[in-house]
Amino acid sequence: MKTFIKIFFPFFVAFTTTFSQTTVGKYGGEFLSLGVGSRSFAMGGASVALVNDVTAGYWNPSALTSLQHTQLALMHEERFGNFLNYDYASVGFPMENNSALGISAIRLAADNNYDTRGALIDVNTGQTITNINNPNARIDPSKIKTFSVADVAIYLSYAKQQFDNLSLGANVKLIRRDNAEYNAFGVGFDVSAKYFVNEDFFLGANFQDVTTTFLSWNTGRNELISPTLKIGGAYFIDAFGGQIAPAVDFDVRFENRKYASNFHLGGISFDAHSGVEYIYHQMLAFRAGYSEIGQLTYGGGIHLGKFLIDYSFMQFSATNQFNTHRISLLFSLHTQQ
Repeated sequence: MKTFIKIFFPFFVAFTTTFSQTTVGKYGGEFLSLGVGSRSFAMGGASVALVNDVTAGYWNPSALTSLQHTQLALMHEERFGNFLNYDYASVGFPMENNSALGISAIRLAADNNYDTRGALIDVNTGQTITNINNPNARIDPSKIKTFSVADVAIYLSYAKQQFDNLSLGANVKLIRRDNAEYNAFGVGFDVSAKYFVNEDFFLGANFQDVTTTFLSWNTGRNELISPTLKIGGAYFIDAFGGQIAPAVDFDVRFENRKYASNFHLGGISFDAHSGVEYIYHQMLAFRAGYSEIGQLTYGGGIHLGKFLIDYSFMQFSATNQFNTHRISLLFSLHTQQ
């Protein structure tokens, strides 16, 4: 942990000095709150204490100490009728002295959007115009371009088991946002802990964007993402030939969301996540949850040797038009026992 701080603290000081003139961009980091992995999604996003695999790089980097072998995770999700694509990949490495490293990447994007700027012409002259009210204005299909609106984040994670019942971790996040020719770059930091009350009961906390995350746009505008404290607990119960694990998380924010949250105390808001998982003989998993936006979530998984395949689902509308499907794959370099 000391080595981690020594490496990244000077970079943090230099960055915050450069971008000291900022404005608060409320919801500016919302794409970072979508979560990763089908397991967590099926449980309503309750994962900060439950997570014990490579996806901990996002949920709670301190839990990377649970890794016994190198793991790789991949995820794909489609939202709003395939309008938005959400992808994730990560790899985690256990190390000596009860420590671990992880690298994760997420991308949320709406690709191949039509850009009609510069495609408006005067049908009589063929010249490009800007006045849409011109009676001779027409769109020239040959001048239409495409562009992407994409948010990308890369997580560099480190974890260390400080005591038998306590692990600590941290993330450095590199963020890139693109909207046609406009783009922003930012750096953020997370710190986390996982506490083992006993072999069945776990508590977790992840203070995301703990120093605030700065975003600098090429337009000259600077924004920051306010901190979010994720806290939660999970309990494992042996029953029905397998294991049941209920979990509850709370997202605590400090940006005055008030009625846009589940409940609030002044400018501090709280959003709750809850879920339950049943794993049968370490082979089949069944999950259900309730998300912070008031939606039921469902899913399951199957463990096939070195592979763990998970699927999750959330229904947004009765017409099924905007339902969300998420599938993820976890691969271990050693067969888990």
